[in-house]
Amino acid sequence: MTDRLHILVVEDDDDINRLLCSVLRAGGYEPQPAFSGTEAQLYLGQRDWAMVLLDLMLPGMRGEALLEEIETRHGCPVIVISAQGERQTKISALKTGADDYITKPFDLEEVSARIDSVLRRYRRLPQPQGPRLLRHKDLALDPEAKTAAVGEVALSLTAREYDILALLLASPKKLFSKANLFESVWGEEYLGGGENVVNVHMSNLRNKLAKANPDEEYIETIWGMGYRIKF
Repeated sequence: MTDRLHILVVEDDDDINRLLCSVLRAGGYEPQPAFSGTEAQLYLGQRDWAMVLLDLMLPGMRGEALLEEIETRHGCPVIVISAQGERQTKISALKTGADDYITKPFDLEEVSARIDSVLRRYRRLPQPQGPRLLRHKDLALDPEAKTAAVGEVALSLTAREYDILALLLASPKKLFSKANLFESVWGEEYLGGGENVVNVHMSNLRNKLAKANPDEEYIETIWGMGYRIKF
């Protein structure tokens, strides 16, 4: 039996997200819901995606910025599904890299047909060779194998530590608050205990990186604001 194609559904409205996922399952695809831009970033670094269905008005990271990142780093087709029907918004999204633009409210059969159409076009194009490694300095993450290494030293990371590092590396210039990290990696609302959880995992991750290469620093703390990759 052929594996289903995986499609990332980035939509913060729970009902619309669930509806789109149902359409995809009915069409023989495997949907993965994401409810914010930062959550979508995490999923994007975890596997190859056949397609992304993308809303533009998202919490955490706006859809326009996420669209640009998908175009430059991931290369999978994107269909924008948005309530923003202005002509200039559509033109801007298509120029940035969207393969199609559907305005809400949408017709379910039309959405299904457009998904099939875009995927047919992509199958005719030369396929890229596997997922790219996420690299910074001598640090490398393999999204397919879920492994990380500093130079020749393999890192023994927990799943949460790996997800934190993958999230930071997927957007190396972005500053992530502790709330961003917690809600993206743990998938839960950032409440009282979230800060301590992030602090512990970040400390453990940094210790492992420092042990692998004591002469280099990979994660920068911006006090009172959050974390980002250190250049």
